[in-house]
Amino acid sequence: MSLWSMFRNFAPGGKYANLDATQMILTWKEDYGPLLRMKGGFGRPDSITTHNPQDFEIIMRNEGKWPQRSGPDAMAYHRSVHRADVFQGVEGLLGTRGEKWGTYRSSVNPILMNPKNVRHYLPKLSQVNKELLQRILEIRNPSTLEVPASFLEELNRWTLESVSVVALDKQLGLISTNRNNPEALRLFHLMREFFTYTMKVEIMPPIWKYYKTKSFLKYMDILDGITEITHKYVKESIDRLEKGPTNEGTASDNSDKSVLEKLIKIDKKLATVVAMDMLLGGIDTTTSAMFATLLCLAKNPEKQDKLRQELVEALPHKTSDFNEESFTNLPYLRAFIKESLRVYPIMMANMRTAGNDMIISGYQVPKGTQVVMVYLTLLNNDEYFPKASEFLPERWLRLPDVGGEVENKCPPSLKSKNPFIYLPFGFGSRSCVGRRIVEMEMELAIARLVRNFYIEYNYPTENAFKSLLVNVPNIPLTFKFIDVEK
Repeated sequence: MSLWSMFRNFAPGGKYANLDATQMILTWKEDYGPLLRMKGGFGRPDSITTHNPQDFEIIMRNEGKWPQRSGPDAMAYHRSVHRADVFQGVEGLLGTRGEKWGTYRSSVNPILMNPKNVRHYLPKLSQVNKELLQRILEIRNPSTLEVPASFLEELNRWTLESVSVVALDKQLGLISTNRNNPEALRLFHLMREFFTYTMKVEIMPPIWKYYKTKSFLKYMDILDGITEITHKYVKESIDRLEKGPTNEGTASDNSDKSVLEKLIKIDKKLATVVAMDMLLGGIDTTTSAMFATLLCLAKNPEKQDKLRQELVEALPHKTSDFNEESFTNLPYLRAFIKESLRVYPIMMANMRTAGNDMIISGYQVPKGTQVVMVYLTLLNNDEYFPKASEFLPERWLRLPDVGGEVENKCPPSLKSKNPFIYLPFGFGSRSCVGRRIVEMEMELAIARLVRNFYIEYNYPTENAFKSLLVNVPNIPLTFKFIDVEK
């Protein structure tokens, strides 16, 4: 696609102007085939969009020392120029690339990716999920047992409350005691606008680099608001922690300290930005993943029952709590969530900057080219996922030690055919730094809900998601929660 063709098609009234991200990518495939080269412009390098999974492995294996992906350029500008007074040269993982990014990532990996550090939050996140359960009991219709369509707001509150437990080392009370917190309500509104304007500013041609468009200025205002609120939350938490030792450890005992406390010991400014990024990146993505899993529970009652059987063994009573041992042995729960994110992926593609010259699909791709690897349609393709139209958590269970199908083991006939297609948290050193936290949030919440309710959804589920920067709910969340007797 030439620069002129790109500009004409993206301009108001153009063929791609009003398409969401998924519609745009699929339209490109129809127009240009499975490999599209798009001419760079407005300060961006050329880009390649590929739908070939064989290309994915080549690209991922040639990432270079510090893997890079395109964008978010406007966010980097916001942190390094527009609000340099706040970030003071510490732009965090979202605003940096190259060696500087690698230094930040090396600093936070031992803390955020360590399972022991995440398990520290097991009791606190369990409390958040009990509050969500109680909220469902309060708002569901006593006759129909359905929650209102606005249940999406409750999931947003659950997500922010869960992230805050880790990022801020405190609960904000958004589900129960502090529901009318004006800053939290403003943050929810800003996050919705953030994803809308990210599409307009970060994905569309970056005219803002030469002329500050209305969309760009609005995007800066949105980021200003998000920065103001998250920075305030984080500063309050750091001030509280610095006033004195917590009840969870001493100055000489680092094993029981929170993630935020450990980050502060490395660098206070970095701790501030990492916590802000956790709040920024952990709301809509986790809410969408939660919605996807609830929808799959409702659409697959026999699989829901199978999951409940596993949970009854781990939680003998509806009010039982997990300990580390019982939480570890939940293979079907984890397989269920994985399969949900295959059926309803939260992202449609992975992006990288080519770390070396390479050949993909028979074409020479120079180092520095932006590459978009579109896996959306492959996740529901029988060629790569046998019986792709069926919801089968069993495909994610470990293979038995010997051949043949074994109870709760994955038959070889269901196994994914390519390990580079299903990457919901990314790949390698560029994978999501908050992966373990998100997985724990999801697992605890789904376990609590399934142990207490039979979950149904009795309405059409076509076009359940719409695509912004991430896929977000597009239908009313009127789930039916029927009490489990014991």
